[in-house]
Formats: sequence, structure tokens, C-alpha cells
Amino acid sequence: EVQNVESGGGMVQPGGSLKLSCVASGFEFLPYPMSWVRQGPGRGPEWVSTIKSSGLSYYSDSVKGRFTIYRYNANNTVSLLMTNLEPEDTALYYCARGDYRGSYDSRILDRNRGQGTQVTVSS
Repeated sequence: EVQNVESGGGMVQPGGSLKLSCVASGFEFLPYPMSWVRQGPGRGPEWVSTIKSSGLSYYSDSVKGRFTIYRYNANNTVSLLMTNLEPEDTALYYCARGDYRGSYDSRILDRNRGQGTQVTVSS
């Protein structure tokens, strides 16, 4: 059973930075891609970034150039460094096992994500 624990969220002013972390457990971490998915108020889940076991990473157009994803296979951790934050980045951020680029079954996301960490960008 996937047990991902996210941390690092908070409130920040526009233009600020935050670093989210996720400790994954309940599965063998190394072979899986890991993703960050967010859900803003009144919106559906939105894919943010994915990193493969090789370290190859992908970003949505809305965060490309501002966010950086890392993974540390030795301690089953995935991080998301977010810079130049905008109010539109306000959301609950989930760490999930798997690759959620493109279409996917939301039930699969629900089975593979943590409880999330809240990010609020406001002046």
C-alpha cells in the first residue's frame, strides 16, 4: 500500500519560494516514476511534474522554468522546489507514485497519492 507523506507547504507571497518534500513508503521506490499533482480550489487535479527513476523530469507548461523536481532514491524522497510563485499556484499538492501526464483514471491517482500539503500564494 502506497503511503506518501508530503510536507513543506505554507503561505507565501507572490514571487516567493517553497520546497515541498515527500517521503514514500509501502512499495519499492526505485523503479517507479514519481509525480506531483495539485488541486486548486474548485478545480480538478492538475499534473505538475514527473521524475523517472533515471532522473529524467517533465513539467507542465504552467510551472516550467519555475519549479524543479528532485528524487533521492537512497531515502525514498521526492522534492519539488517552487520559485517565483503566483497566486494561481495556490492548491493542495499531492505526491503520487506513477506518471500522470496526459489522461488517467482518477481512481489510480487516489490509490497512489498522499494526503497532500497546502500551498497558498497571497499578498
